[in-house]
Amino acid sequence: MTIPHDFQAARRMPTCGVAHGMSRRHALVATLAALGAGLVRAQPAWSPKGPVRIVVPFAAGGTSDIIARIVAVRLAQALGQPVLVDNRVGAGGNIGIASVARAAPDGQTLLLVSSAFVTNPALFADKPPYDPLRQFAPVSLAVSSPDVIVVPAASPLTSLSALIDAAKRRPGALTYSTPGKGNSVHLGGELLWQRAGIELLHVPYNGAAPAVQAVLGGQVDCALTALPAAKAHIAAGTLRVLAVGSRARWAELPQVPTVAESGFAGYRSETMQALFAPAGTPTAAIERLHTEVRRILALDEVQRQTRELGFETVASLPADLAARVAEDVPRWTAVATRARIRAD
Repeated sequence: MTIPHDFQAARRMPTCGVAHGMSRRHALVATLAALGAGLVRAQPAWSPKGPVRIVVPFAAGGTSDIIARIVAVRLAQALGQPVLVDNRVGAGGNIGIASVARAAPDGQTLLLVSSAFVTNPALFADKPPYDPLRQFAPVSLAVSSPDVIVVPAASPLTSLSALIDAAKRRPGALTYSTPGKGNSVHLGGELLWQRAGIELLHVPYNGAAPAVQAVLGGQVDCALTALPAAKAHIAAGTLRVLAVGSRARWAELPQVPTVAESGFAGYRSETMQALFAPAGTPTAAIERLHTEVRRILALDEVQRQTRELGFETVASLPADLAARVAEDVPRWTAVATRARIRAD
């Protein structure tokens, strides 16, 4: 073996006990520092110190509640702590949402919420109940479903362009139902009518089921609703879908065009369910929660369950969800302002 020249020279240099001891101590310190760095890197991921609470700002049995429970049972297994679903109902979701904004940012309080998260502030422009851009830390999108425009199967309106042409010929004469005033479906409809330059009479109902029944019974010309509420009637052939609000065609309705490809580039109106934590939640907690939620949403069983509800899983990076919120809040606020839609 050849010893490097510098090392041979070093061996010939005189040394003393102090210098030799210092060298050994330096080497020991360096070794311990390296081991310490390795231990820091090897530390386990963030874990909650107690039960985790998922606040759902809507009643038990609704879509948000069902999705939360699908996630909660598996998240509890992953975190090794109970994960409880807390239904905090009232004020169109504002009570539950605002409670999470005020919660301790320790990773043990989460919010699973629908598109109401980004539309509610538009209805309270003078005094928003919470700030979706500053009071929350995004964790992940969970599921999404397109809003759809549907007519009875026997309707002469066979396309979105036919609906728009009819509305232009008879301004204000055509009617459309939605699951209620000021929700994301209603605002999505108003956005489309604004871009098309038409006016339809809005007939709000208390929920998606009666809104769909209204179009089936001929009380209104068309309905706007999230796909899950109309899915069974579409499959039965009693409703026709004129267009979907997603950016791409929906896998289960490949023959139905999007609103965007029907002449309204960039249009998007979807019903989402997403997870947030209070602002200030440690990055390590957000990363762990995001990782576990993303893994859960990729499970075959979970994807099957969400498809049966009419949704698809769409796990996203926290930054992607933040970008979506930043895009949607001003967009829906502008639509609501122009249409003069306010909370009752």
